[in-house]
Amino acid sequence: MGRRLADHRFALVLVSPLARARETCELAGFAGAEVCDDLREWDYGAYEGRTTADIRSERPGWSLWFDGVPGGETLAEVATRADRVVAVARAAGGDVLVFAHAHILRVVAARWLSLPAGDGSRWVVGPASVSVLGWERETPVIERWNDTGGEPVT
Repeated sequence: MGRRLADHRFALVLVSPLARARETCELAGFAGAEVCDDLREWDYGAYEGRTTADIRSERPGWSLWFDGVPGGETLAEVATRADRVVAVARAAGGDVLVFAHAHILRVVAARWLSLPAGDGSRWVVGPASVSVLGWERETPVIERWNDTGGEPVT
């Protein structure tokens, strides 16, 4: 990841406060990143640490995106955090690099595109992948998504 990002200059680098994202950020060479609490992963409440299969054994057909979690964040609450991340990114005056977690990043992407937060359910984000949100003239777009190849980010 560090090699892929090394030659690109960023106006701002943000990282989730959670250890996994901070460690990835540091390993990629961005130890001075600004911690952004809004990038923490979705609070799964009572379902923290449980698999979808396990939850579905009690709640057949359950979906985080549409059914929520007891004692955790609602999709609307996650969307509010994502909206703040989008606002910061758009105000940064240049490219912004973000190290965070799959579910929050999927919501950020949906909100970047001015779509409902639940539309983030339609994209997958793998570990150590690169996704690029950008612009086609005045229209927010996804330029690259879930890229695990070795090409540098330009």
